[in-house]
Amino acid sequence: MDKEAYIYTKFKSKLNGDDCAIVGDLAYCKDLFVEGVHFRREWLSMHEIGAKAMLVNISDMIAKNAKPKYALIGLSLPGDITTAQIDELCAGLNETAQKWGIEIIGGDTISDDKISISITMIGKCKKPIFRNGAKCGHLIAHTGKLGYVGIDLQILLGGGKRSEISPHSRMLRPELRAKFFYKAAKYISASMDISDGLGQDLERLLRASGVGMSWLVSPKEYVLNSGEEYEILFAFEPKFLSKIYEIASKTKTPISVIGKAEERNLDNTCEFRGARHHFSE
Repeated sequence: MDKEAYIYTKFKSKLNGDDCAIVGDLAYCKDLFVEGVHFRREWLSMHEIGAKAMLVNISDMIAKNAKPKYALIGLSLPGDITTAQIDELCAGLNETAQKWGIEIIGGDTISDDKISISITMIGKCKKPIFRNGAKCGHLIAHTGKLGYVGIDLQILLGGGKRSEISPHSRMLRPELRAKFFYKAAKYISASMDISDGLGQDLERLLRASGVGMSWLVSPKEYVLNSGEEYEILFAFEPKFLSKIYEIASKTKTPISVIGKAEERNLDNTCEFRGARHHFSE
């Protein structure tokens, strides 16, 4: 059962259920970044925790074709956390926000037994792209090469040390595809970021659009189950394929076309059946 989708049904609003809510020309999104679910302190420095918490929210904005402008931050912090650690955490949040032109305008703090970061982000959006725009015949694609975050995770869960994974791992710091997506947005019909893994997020996009998909490639299981990728999953009309590739080339963005949308039936829903919280035990 997709509990996230179930929870959405409890809050009736036509604005609910996408990466961002669009109200007029403003975009609003919120993501949680929680110790024990999304990270462990032995895996990431406090600076990296702050930076990644900000980046995962920016990722939602990019996938909606919105430009992030403001952020509200909620922090729950253990009582034994030091001021030096707080400084490092806040530096990660601040530096990442400043890099993307985001102003932190408020928030709240509480004491807890673990670190939790909740960020509400507000952005400007003239032409939003939703999950529900894929039509029969449209191509489905994603940016980047998927699966490596999952591989790094298994190394760490198996008792491996951080030094055993790449220092450039997307698990440590996502690489967002803003340059590609903002240029390609006018050719794209539906989009979302891949935060919970291709196997789960693909079905969310297909379900929202009311279509199924025939695979053009056969993805490996580790690719389907690798979460926290923060690449972009998107759909577009086949006539725009050359434009998409041209923009991808200019922005040095890897692109994989994985399927074609078709009339939805029981055999092509791409329903996800794997684990849903890949950072928890």
